[in-house]
Amino acid sequence: MTAIAAALEAGLPVLLADIEALVRVESPSEDLAAVADCARIVAGLGTRLTGAAPEWLDGSGRPALRWRFGSGDRVLLLGHFDTVWPVGSLAGHPFEVAGGRLTGPGCFDMKAGVAQLFHALSVLDDLDGVSVLLTGDEEIGSPTSRTLIEEEARRTRAVLVLEASEGGALKTARKGVSGYELNIGGRAAHAGLEPHRGVNTTTELAHQVLALSTLADPATGTTVTPTVASSGTTRNTVPDAARLLVDVRVETAAEQDRVDRAVRGLAPVLAGATVKLSGGPDRPPLQTSASAQLFELARKHYAELGFGALRGVAVGGGSDGNLTAGAGTPTLDGLGAVGGGAHADDEHVLVAELPRRAALVAALAASLVREPPAAPGGVRS
Repeated sequence: MTAIAAALEAGLPVLLADIEALVRVESPSEDLAAVADCARIVAGLGTRLTGAAPEWLDGSGRPALRWRFGSGDRVLLLGHFDTVWPVGSLAGHPFEVAGGRLTGPGCFDMKAGVAQLFHALSVLDDLDGVSVLLTGDEEIGSPTSRTLIEEEARRTRAVLVLEASEGGALKTARKGVSGYELNIGGRAAHAGLEPHRGVNTTTELAHQVLALSTLADPATGTTVTPTVASSGTTRNTVPDAARLLVDVRVETAAEQDRVDRAVRGLAPVLAGATVKLSGGPDRPPLQTSASAQLFELARKHYAELGFGALRGVAVGGGSDGNLTAGAGTPTLDGLGAVGGGAHADDEHVLVAELPRRAALVAALAASLVREPPAAPGGVRS
């Protein structure tokens, strides 16, 4: 075990206390006051462990926190402190450490990762070249922080994302995400007396669902999934309005563009019906070309730390790592807590893995400050 790993192992009780402090300040994305309260705890934690106070960056009342050490242009450590859990969730899911597992709302996604990040930096002698960006809106698609994340990524040479990891595998690829809303208009009529005078939006909705289903391509990993649908008011009325939400996941930018063009080309089937579309691509894919160099470096350090072999995995869920990869910066994701149950009743973190992952982040940050990688394909966007 290296000196870094030994120091972080010895500091596990403090790390656990810091995670507890974060988990106990509930921070659902939509509750701006709660998010701001959590940001203050995060700022204090980062200041204590790095010796530097953050910049407070306000996005429509939703704070983001940024630290830049020296040039801050070699490696960016990225994460978020908002969660999907509403205020009051602690009552039914209290913070607890038992049987080698840590539990509590938001512990896995991703408050443990935030604490690990700062503990990793605390054992490094020189932070010159390191930046940290923590946001409060990732769980709702990063609407206010997206531009900030992309700009910060473009000024740095590598990004390490402290999102959580199921099974310990790093996320070497993430699918791109698109989301659409179709609002369908028709004409109401009495379903018994004169249904022929109506334009039935439930029928039109069905036509649109069938058309969307043809856009999926299992061979390329592209999924097009109608999710939420609604139409009509009463059983005996031809409905005149319908709404459909659609989730799209793709492995490549070309597939994201193909599906987007096709969705925008949808036309009503029934005479007199209208289809209005909103939405579009939300997060570009994080492709393996963006993570390959960093993953090999992580495997090397993981073995040198005495932790054995490290796995990589491609996943369907998106994160802010999609945005940094889309900005043209090498990105490695899934460096946070090891555990499972994100967004679910069994959300948990494996305690034994906490100092090990922090040690890996510390080793990667130190290495990248010395020798940052080239951009994917050798070209910066």
